[in-house]
Amino acid sequence: MGKWDWQVFMQDTGGGRTYLEWLFSAWGWTLSVAAGGLVIALFVGSLMGILRTVPNKWLVLLGNAWTELFRNIPLLVQLFLWYHVLPSIFTSLRAIPSFVLVIFALGFFTSARIAEQVKAGIQTLPKGQRYAGLAMGLTLPQTYRYVLLPMAFRIVIPPLTSESMNIVKNSSVAFAVSIAEMTMFAMQASEETSRGVEIYLAVTVLYFVSAFAINRVAHFIEQRVQVPGMVGVGK
Repeated sequence: MGKWDWQVFMQDTGGGRTYLEWLFSAWGWTLSVAAGGLVIALFVGSLMGILRTVPNKWLVLLGNAWTELFRNIPLLVQLFLWYHVLPSIFTSLRAIPSFVLVIFALGFFTSARIAEQVKAGIQTLPKGQRYAGLAMGLTLPQTYRYVLLPMAFRIVIPPLTSESMNIVKNSSVAFAVSIAEMTMFAMQASEETSRGVEIYLAVTVLYFVSAFAINRVAHFIEQRVQVPGMVGVGK
């Protein structure tokens, strides 16, 4: 094995920027895809998780169908469906940037996992809390909003942390549709420079830093909002 050459990141790519600048640009794309996907996943996943616990068989069926559909199809296959198949059926989707399609694919895939965790968090709570809310004159939506969900979300912070970390790693599938995130950078830069060790190590470090930062922020939040006597789902 030859000597490592970290000066490779100072080399010009031929496009007016260095490989280091390209790396940080790719990191930005990775974080952008992950953040966009997470926003969709949290919103849709929470909604579907709630529907799976309401006393209405049709809403439960909808939530279950959504969860089973998106968690049983591989993420890469879902991405290709969004990128190749759906635009051929709904031609208006051809005008949507591939970056947005990746965000939706990643968000919907992750939403199925979050739906399962939100459902588990709600079901962890004593049934008496729902009955107490209804007995106080709250409607079912108000009972969820003011009684069940504030407790349930505090309980499921640990598994939501794991999903937030996973979505950063899963964003690497975006290279398959030519999004210039870190995995695509690593493949192209290592081929151009023949310094794969340095390139992939740098990318690995940035993936680790991203996931670790999410972990620490979520741990800080968890410590501040933890429900006394309750153990997080998945701990």
